[in-house]
Amino acid sequence: MCFAGLTPWSVGSPLSKPIEQAIEEATGGSLDGEAWSEKIDPTLFLSALTRAGQDKLATFAAGVAAYQSHDHHRTVPTPDRWAEAAALPVLDYGGAQDGRPVLVVPSLINKAYVLDLFEDRSFMRALATRGFSPYLLDWTNAKHFDAENDIDSYIESLVIPALESIKRRHGQPAVLVGYCMGGTLTTAPAVLRPDLVSALVLLAAPWDFHADSEGLRHWLAVSRSGLEATIDSLGQAPVDLVQSLFAGLDPTLVGRKFRSFAAMDPDSDGAKRFVVLEDWLNDGVPLAGPVARTCLLDWYLDNATLKQEWRVGSKAIRPQDITCPTLAVIPSRDRIVPPRSAESLAELVPGATVQSVALGHIGMMAGGRAAKEVYEPVADWIINAASQ
Repeated sequence: MCFAGLTPWSVGSPLSKPIEQAIEEATGGSLDGEAWSEKIDPTLFLSALTRAGQDKLATFAAGVAAYQSHDHHRTVPTPDRWAEAAALPVLDYGGAQDGRPVLVVPSLINKAYVLDLFEDRSFMRALATRGFSPYLLDWTNAKHFDAENDIDSYIESLVIPALESIKRRHGQPAVLVGYCMGGTLTTAPAVLRPDLVSALVLLAAPWDFHADSEGLRHWLAVSRSGLEATIDSLGQAPVDLVQSLFAGLDPTLVGRKFRSFAAMDPDSDGAKRFVVLEDWLNDGVPLAGPVARTCLLDWYLDNATLKQEWRVGSKAIRPQDITCPTLAVIPSRDRIVPPRSAESLAELVPGATVQSVALGHIGMMAGGRAAKEVYEPVADWIINAASQ
């Protein structure tokens, strides 16, 4: 067995430490110099690497067991649905009665309460505290996964009617905020009904679905026939399918986070927050069949958005046609929506303001620095946009 010239890992990667430790054990030295590959003992190396792998697996299993047995759960009360919105799934977060209305549109693939996950880390409650009148569109209702629902119906039957109801109540158009794929969707009403949108905020909103996504795109391409067969037979893309797709964006994440959790004090604030966030991640939703086709095939595989081939009804959704003040908040550590994907949208919207934050996709909404780096700057920008 020859190891000469081979370094099948990168220093600093999740695999780096156990491999380096195994090499040191198998050479009786260290990685210093260039001759380590010539004096390595393959048997000792494989034995050391096997033990390291077993240790990691055991720690991972301990972390999963600790999570499953933890008795802490989210305690934040869910606001009542807004009665004036009739059958629309809109949650009213109160705030000032005469406050500027804000409608927040979440992603399609996870439940909306990530925007209100903790009392002290809640984007929705932060908006209410700043004097706005915030509403959250919560479309994770079973009927919205029916096979007849498509992206057009989400926009024309949910988002636009919600904006119309808000304008009637407040006498002014709403600020429209979209998170993740919800941000992609908000471009449509901003183009189709500019009379209903006073300003637009895009939070990690993807647009160029081919940006830094070669792995996922390849998987979708080779799996397309199977995906289409699943969607056709079930009328939806089931939760497990959707979750596996996005887990594949960072294959080592699950192992890393549960090994870290295994080392936490179960009574600590960090452990309790981990459990709440993990519960949300595991509380996924399916995608209605036509919606799954649009998102997974038209957007991720064919990049219809960037090509300006995405249409709602007969209207092409072109970011160049957005006329309201627009802010794009782009997390630089995002593994779900590559920064370049979100930047491509901001570059197309005339006069858009771009704010980069050194956070991840979920951290920008529920992390310890979210309030200071996202909630407060977004609220400040909305206030300033109103005065212009």
